[in-house]
Amino acid sequence: MAIVGARHHRSLIRSNRLRWTIDQIGPPREPQAPSPDRRKGQRHMLGKAIHSAVFVASLLVTSVAGAQDDKAELSVIVEAWRNAPHGDYHSPSFTHWNAEGEVPTQCAACHSELGFVDFLGADGSVTGVVDAPAAINSPIGCASCHTSAAHDLDTVSFPSGESVGSLGPSAVCTVCHQGRASTDTVSGRIENLDEDEVDPDLSFVNVHDGVAAATMHGAQVRGGYQYLGRDYVGRFEHVPSASTCTACHDPHSTEVATETCLSCHRGVDTIEAIRTRHHDFDGDGDTAEGIHGEIETLRDRLGEAISDYAAIVAEAPIGYSTEAFPYFFADTNGDGAIDADEAAFPNRYQGWTLRLLKAAYNHQFAHNDPGAYVHNPGYVLQLLHDSIASLAERVDVDVPLVRRD
Repeated sequence: MAIVGARHHRSLIRSNRLRWTIDQIGPPREPQAPSPDRRKGQRHMLGKAIHSAVFVASLLVTSVAGAQDDKAELSVIVEAWRNAPHGDYHSPSFTHWNAEGEVPTQCAACHSELGFVDFLGADGSVTGVVDAPAAINSPIGCASCHTSAAHDLDTVSFPSGESVGSLGPSAVCTVCHQGRASTDTVSGRIENLDEDEVDPDLSFVNVHDGVAAATMHGAQVRGGYQYLGRDYVGRFEHVPSASTCTACHDPHSTEVATETCLSCHRGVDTIEAIRTRHHDFDGDGDTAEGIHGEIETLRDRLGEAISDYAAIVAEAPIGYSTEAFPYFFADTNGDGAIDADEAAFPNRYQGWTLRLLKAAYNHQFAHNDPGAYVHNPGYVLQLLHDSIASLAERVDVDVPLVRRD
């Protein structure tokens, strides 16, 4: 399927095809069972009814611009969405709160379609806030993006308090793919503390998943921890044909049309092999590897520096797990890995110093944007380099000579 640009951010469905469309979409996949509590079950059923009503209403009122000319193509779009992360009824992103029977307001904007509609004010509520807990098992569907409120959205605020405008069709993506923390969040935790003193009141600051928009806008929104006295690049300006989310990602399947990248970046077989920068940022002597490899090596090196610092300076061995919150745990057996029995919240790492917290935050930031090498490689390279350089003030770590070109 061809790349879908901004013109497809308008309605894809004509109102006189509404009945056929709903028939084609059919009933949702069987969700996980909600809480057995009767009131929560009733709330869940009401939420599903409202969800269906909002979906139908959005199709009735949405503009006919960009409508598909045949049912077969629309069927492909629907199927692409159903097989994509946004349409996965069984994803923990939408089922995590099943036992509670509702998605809390602080999470609902991005983890329930009704919450997103509420956040946009498409239901008549105040924009920019979620007024009430939202329905569980409600993935991000048609009604999330195909409303007048979604089409009109052009400016989005970030966790740093900064706002970015003129986002166009990328605005709805930016609402949820920006993380939930920033330089400012970390700085707010570490005022008036010694850089290398363990503070039992400190805890890990998790940026949250999906930080692509924060990476893309770089220093402007301060998504990573930006060290004082260091400069950082702003928004990564790609070519005009690849400057929005939907210019590269199909909005329904979320897949990237890599053949478009390779049509300009010749001589490589995968987008991970694209260079975009010409220096040896990770100091391994390989200037032929893709910038993806440079970032991955630097992140691994930062992980090693974090382990060394924790053991030597904080005197409390640390380990990292991508599978369990809050990701950094006490390495109780000192084997350098976090085993299943260690990856439990009571065993969360509690030997934080300011220096360690900053570096760990940037390690997690880089991990949580697997596409950072495309979204803004310069920004992530700077964050990783500066984190390593900071730890190297106290432990023996090789700091690459090149920070950016």
